[in-house]
Amino acid sequence: MTTAQAAGAVSSEAAEWYAIDWQTIHRHVRRLQVRIAQATKQGRWGKVRALQRLLTHSYSGKALAVRRVTENDGKKTPGVDQEIWDTPEKKTQAVHELKRRGYQPQPLRRVYIPKSDGKTMRPLGIPTMKDRAMQAIHLLALDPVVETTADKNSYGFRQQRSCADAIQQCFNALRVATTQWILEGDIKSCFDKISHDWLLAHVPMDRVILQKWLKAGHMEKHVLHETTEGTPQGGIISAALANRALDGLERVLRETYPSRTRLKSLGDKLPSLNFIRYADDFIITSKSQELLEREIKQSNPSSSNFCKSEDLSFLPRRQSSRMWKRALIFSDKTCADTLTGNCSSNLPRTTSRPSWKASEGQSKPRWDLLPPL
Repeated sequence: MTTAQAAGAVSSEAAEWYAIDWQTIHRHVRRLQVRIAQATKQGRWGKVRALQRLLTHSYSGKALAVRRVTENDGKKTPGVDQEIWDTPEKKTQAVHELKRRGYQPQPLRRVYIPKSDGKTMRPLGIPTMKDRAMQAIHLLALDPVVETTADKNSYGFRQQRSCADAIQQCFNALRVATTQWILEGDIKSCFDKISHDWLLAHVPMDRVILQKWLKAGHMEKHVLHETTEGTPQGGIISAALANRALDGLERVLRETYPSRTRLKSLGDKLPSLNFIRYADDFIITSKSQELLEREIKQSNPSSSNFCKSEDLSFLPRRQSSRMWKRALIFSDKTCADTLTGNCSSNLPRTTSRPSWKASEGQSKPRWDLLPPL
């Protein structure tokens, strides 16, 4: 032990971590993200790739990625290497070791957590700290593209959006008289069934790094399992990849049934469609039962071009809820529990505001009254 260590002196690596000006770091990353978003809007994909490379190789991006994985709720959860970055020295070393050249991700550590029904288990893949940091830095470069091209009414796992925003949009759609029928849907094994080939062809990021993540496999009971499809639930970038795959459902509906075009199949009436998605769960509202039933048939994987191109299929709702075809609920009455089919007959058709809004004299919403989706 050296004299400096015995006296409790701070090492040079720890001093470097403590000396980071995080306000400047955020400003540098934010500036590059804005430029990526602008290039995406202009369709200049060559410039997007150049800016993404600049961000993923920058000191600011690496420092912010390391900070994210060492200060979130999973900072004490190790991967297969059983390592965590719990000291400033390790964090500084990690910043300098985040390099593309020679990078090879390790397999995920498979763990299981109970689902909301309390009966089945959800598989999670826990990456190592280094793999998490690499995903975090590439997510910084991918997020501006995903946010710029995302569906308007997509709310799951997106920045500055939450479940409460999805509930508010549901209320806005259900309060009008033109909304009488609700179609409730779910994507079957969304994270587990997304095609690797589709992701590699359509996700605008470093494809070499993305392919290594997708093919890393997972360790379960000391046995290595290969992965041929899907993205692991538990990875930092997995939600963005899933959103990228699902974005386009709303666009397909808008193009097929324009809001201002009268349809002969509906007796020259407007379709009045509304689409709201939270991750892989969504609802479609309309004034026509026949229109929604036709959507069910078109959403069958055997006839849906969208599902064929993205290797996805639709699923009847969980047994704890209604089957998908039974989810066509005639919504004569509007209430906060419309989505679960628990409307009370004595509620009015329209209300001045949703029940989860802040009451008079309160400055904050009553989050404890939020209805379940």
